[in-house]
Amino acid sequence: MASSSATRRVRSSETRGGRTPGIVIVAKARKWLTELGVLTSRPAAFGIFFVYAVAWLAIGNGFEWHSFATLATWGMTLVIQRAEHRDTQAIHAKLDELLHATTGASNEVAGIDDKDAEEVEDHRSDR
Repeated sequence: MASSSATRRVRSSETRGGRTPGIVIVAKARKWLTELGVLTSRPAAFGIFFVYAVAWLAIGNGFEWHSFATLATWGMTLVIQRAEHRDTQAIHAKLDELLHATTGASNEVAGIDDKDAEEVEDHRSDR
């Protein structure tokens, strides 16, 4: 009997809300990465990039080929991220308008934007 209560204590301490600590960490990492992706699509990210580039060129090794390549790669990544975010927001706005205009549309997917990509894929495959 003592063994089963000890097992229950261990199992209950290993989970949080029915999820293991590893799953909680992965969920938090996904949320953090999503927020980081949104932050890098903001105009402030370009300001930070510009300040960093000027500081690197002034304090670092100057304008050498590897400095240029690194800064160009980082700058293009921000440009691509910004374009992707803009496109995604435009698609969401159009879909929202279509859902509002359609009388038989389901409200079930209204909050799907807040879910991880894997959860959205699971939802789509269940249909």
